[in-house]
Amino acid sequence: MAKGRKNGLYGDGVSEELSALMRTGWADTERHGLEPDEQAPYAARRRAALSARFPGERLVVPSGNLKTRSNDDTYPFRPYSGYVHMTGDQARDGALVLEPRADGGHDAYCYQLPRDSRNDDEFWTGNTAELWMGRRRSLAEAERVLGLPCRDVRTAAEDLAAGSGVPTRIVRGHDPALEAAVTTDAERDDELEEVLSGLRLVKDAWELGEMRKAVDSTVRGFTDCVGELSRAIASSERWIEGTFFRRARLEGNAVGYGTICAAGDHATIMHWTDNDGPVRPGELLLLDAGVETHSLYTADVTRTLPVSGTFTPVQRQVYDAVYEAQEAGMAAVKPGAPFRDFHEASQRHLTARLVEWGFVEGPVDRAYELGLQRRFTMAGTGHMLGLDVHDCAHSRTEEHVDGVLEAGMVLTVEPGLYFQPDDLTVPEEWRGIGVRIEDDLVVTDDGHENLSAGLPRSSAEVEAWMARYAG
Repeated sequence: MAKGRKNGLYGDGVSEELSALMRTGWADTERHGLEPDEQAPYAARRRAALSARFPGERLVVPSGNLKTRSNDDTYPFRPYSGYVHMTGDQARDGALVLEPRADGGHDAYCYQLPRDSRNDDEFWTGNTAELWMGRRRSLAEAERVLGLPCRDVRTAAEDLAAGSGVPTRIVRGHDPALEAAVTTDAERDDELEEVLSGLRLVKDAWELGEMRKAVDSTVRGFTDCVGELSRAIASSERWIEGTFFRRARLEGNAVGYGTICAAGDHATIMHWTDNDGPVRPGELLLLDAGVETHSLYTADVTRTLPVSGTFTPVQRQVYDAVYEAQEAGMAAVKPGAPFRDFHEASQRHLTARLVEWGFVEGPVDRAYELGLQRRFTMAGTGHMLGLDVHDCAHSRTEEHVDGVLEAGMVLTVEPGLYFQPDDLTVPEEWRGIGVRIEDDLVVTDDGHENLSAGLPRSSAEVEAWMARYAG
């Protein structure tokens, strides 16, 4: 029996009569006639691609375990993205196993935590029991939905240890018990994670549909925020954060990352997520946010808004420079182009503007070569996007940042300029201005499509948009 809280009101005691009462009178809730998830055939093809990379080796891809937030409170569970990509499953404490066959292929099966039995007290005692956390799928249900044979994960460590003679790789950092059950080495395990990450570089048709859902919801979330801007002025940045979160929870799973609602000089902080500052007319509000779909694919969009509805001359000068840099970067997104081209195009444009304004010593080529523009731009100009907001982060460098763009890749283009409030190298009226414009692009056969084109980008378009929707 699960142990209760140290200072729980019932303690650890359960009478025989209560135990007997709890075990009886339950209906059979097995779900019959379930159809495979629409992602199942796509996940099967992804597993086949993974199998082809590691003939003769057993591969173990855990979903992960619950993580403690504080005391006996856990964070909402978020499975490892490589596991989701290979299975379409989001269950905790699971694992995908690819068992090698003599012909070089693999047999795939999925370990799952089965439903709690009503024949003992585990289903209702302890804060991870089904009556506390909600119904899980039975193994039979999971098999039908995932299109995979499913086994009881409570035997996984023993099963894997019994097959110790098979060359094995496991993705580390997600399930210590499974890691302890297998004999591997870190270098080979890292290579497995590299390949799993790299297999997400090019999205399939189903994934692109999920990306469109994420971006479309995000566009609606941004419009919500503009409509409630007056409420933020009367309260704080957190009104905007909460407004966007409501849309994300209504239409998706949640937000795909910590929302950045940065007003005034907070906009110069790249990852401002405290979101507790004032929203004042005359200043800018930088909103960087993305809805995560129920399938865990996320958007990542940024707009910088004049709180009063109109840019000041200096704000417009900075904004227009960033907009032009984004235009240059987006023009470089096309199949066959080096991945770095969009970054370099945007950064060279920003460097030219900084030299023109006298904030960086030219000539432009020299300043760019030395990276002098980075005092005011800091971050790279974009990244891959998908199941992770910085998707494919563990993929091979030669296939990613040193590779070329292919149709089906999804990436952000997000140049920015940030003039810190204490930067004495720029005039006072420039200090505290931060501008970023970010859109989500999919590479097509003949160029790219801006998935987030439903949001205005130019300074004039932003002002017209705010005049229409701002409360």
